[in-house]
Amino acid sequence: MSSRSLTGSSPSRAAARGPLAAGLYEFLRFGVKQGWACLFGALMLGLLIATHFAYPAHAPLARYDFLFLAAVAIQAAMLAGGLETRDEAVVILAFHVVGTVMEIHKTAIGSWIYPEPSLFRIGGVPLFTGFMYAAVGSYLARVWRLFDFRFTRHPSLVALSLLSVAIYANFLLNDRFPDVRIGLIAAAALLFGRTTIRFKVWRVHRAMPLPLGLVLVSLFIWFAENIGTATGTWLYSGQRIAWSMVPLSKLASWALLMILSYTLVAWVNGIAGPDSEPIDDGAIVPSRAC
Repeated sequence: MSSRSLTGSSPSRAAARGPLAAGLYEFLRFGVKQGWACLFGALMLGLLIATHFAYPAHAPLARYDFLFLAAVAIQAAMLAGGLETRDEAVVILAFHVVGTVMEIHKTAIGSWIYPEPSLFRIGGVPLFTGFMYAAVGSYLARVWRLFDFRFTRHPSLVALSLLSVAIYANFLLNDRFPDVRIGLIAAAALLFGRTTIRFKVWRVHRAMPLPLGLVLVSLFIWFAENIGTATGTWLYSGQRIAWSMVPLSKLASWALLMILSYTLVAWVNGIAGPDSEPIDDGAIVPSRAC
């Protein structure tokens, strides 16, 4: 599928019409690429909303089990269709497992609940929940390739791995030991503070501070979590009587968890410098460049 078919406009014609038309085209192209990158997550959120309003109350298959089977089918279709590589699928599976283990622990101590019945579950955790974490990994893997990420002053993968282990250990142990989340955020700020990400929307690479990018993605995850709780798919302790927005403080938690997923994807894709060999950006969605 070509860039023209996705955007409805010819890149050469946009460029010929002047800087304003070129800027509008690049903005549209950015939105299309971002939407394509979060395909799996968008489909999962769509399923949460649709099943909340339209799933039969007395269906033989529980809503959570339907979500699980649908998520498996979507992930299999993306892999079979070349929308994700096998290496990326392994990373996404790893984050799926990491997320499920954390869900089992957090539901066991009452941090949040899944109020509906299901067959496919471990303890209090329906198995579809791991795919919500996998959606974050899927987005990071796909957006990395779609925008041909390059970096300057990027921290080493070893340092990121140590930080990720500490982040995960804190999530699992902060109910029994002091919560060192603030220290972990400070460590992440030190590691990423001078890092710039360069991303290619159209003809040239644009630049932005990597911490800003991570915060923006965390914000979208926070929006998605509000959709999850508003549809009653999972509930925090303060939402069991009446729904309320997820506290903005959860942004810090998601930013830390996203660093874990980011580290896994970085190990697969590597950290390309600003002068690395460019990839072909002639189309938005070839099988291995989307």
